[in-house]
Amino acid sequence: MKPARTRPLAEQDLVERTRYYATAEGAHLADRFFTAAIGAVRSVEDMAGIGSPLVGERIGIPELRRVGVEGSPCGWFYIERADHLDLIRLLADKRDLDDLMGGEI
Repeated sequence: MKPARTRPLAEQDLVERTRYYATAEGAHLADRFFTAAIGAVRSVEDMAGIGSPLVGERIGIPELRRVGVEGSPCGWFYIERADHLDLIRLLADKRDLDDLMGGEI
């Protein structure tokens, strides 16, 4: 098991997305999203290397992986380091990943 370390932008993404769901759909959906997002992180900690490398390959960062958040169009983007998992962003699938990720890694 490798511990996850959340970068400030990834933490901000989680807070903003949770607030969005709370405002748009209510506290129940926000709680479900937050629980699912944290659950996805726990899954990666338990089984590092899971998730799709497709986005990373497309933007020239082959070690970047994406693991989805159940019931949501969002996913965590992370890189497995020697001693931890580097959670870089939590992004919605429809966003322009190339622009958002370009200077972050």
